[in-house]
Amino acid sequence: MLSILIPTDFSENSKNAINYALEFFKYQKTEFYFMHAYQNEFYDHEELASRDVFNDVLTRVRNESQSNLEQLITEVKKTAPNPRFTYHCISAYNTLIEEANLIANAKNIDLIVMGTKGISDERHIVFGSQTFQVLKYVPCPVLAIPSNYTNTRPKRILFPTNYLMPYKRRELKLLSILAKPNRSCIDVLYVSKINKLSIRQEDNKAFIKDALSENEVKFHHEDSRKIADTIKTFIEEKDFDMITMVNTQHSFLEDMLFPSNIDKVSLGLTIPLLAMQNTARV
Repeated sequence: MLSILIPTDFSENSKNAINYALEFFKYQKTEFYFMHAYQNEFYDHEELASRDVFNDVLTRVRNESQSNLEQLITEVKKTAPNPRFTYHCISAYNTLIEEANLIANAKNIDLIVMGTKGISDERHIVFGSQTFQVLKYVPCPVLAIPSNYTNTRPKRILFPTNYLMPYKRRELKLLSILAKPNRSCIDVLYVSKINKLSIRQEDNKAFIKDALSENEVKFHHEDSRKIADTIKTFIEEKDFDMITMVNTQHSFLEDMLFPSNIDKVSLGLTIPLLAMQNTARV
């Protein structure tokens, strides 16, 4: 059984991510945790003008959060009456990052699914600030779904790697599970001017091949120093439906998604991103 956490702010983008997950995992026995963390909404509430109304406003925001989650569950059960699915809702007076971390550990979450932007994010920004924070600070794989994206049957998944890091089997198993129902081909891309792999790289490549042995996997080498540009060109030319990268310090993903100013995201993704955190969780 998969355990999936879906943070929601009840925006259209969030609902699209929920619909994507319900369709994507319809053949998997899955436990869904819908979570709304409302601490920031409470402090930003227009009626919180003084501490005298603190408790009244907090009670109102808490009740609205719980009511919206219950309504969401009702709608989900109508649109996806799947006997393989189990639903839970969590309303929390907490920040998104803190609550996501707590739930990921307490419920042994396999994957967080969320939209790339939330209710307050601007149109020109590819990834909203909340999504950035989850990608950067929550040690759990994240599947980020772009606004209005609906293709839940990926045929080709791009997996860029430099073969330098020792991957965790749990995370590669998750990629294998995501690819299997659609018989997705996983294209492993190595971008370097150096063709010959080191012993470490050879061993890590062999580990990837073994962990994804139940999937169709193709290995590619592109002779280039411009890693980010090569990955973007590869996506555009080969018609990929999803990209997966490991999100660690000094990784491809960090270089492309976390520039000094988050408004200047260089990747410009229009397909879902599976960010594997290479966590130590077993």
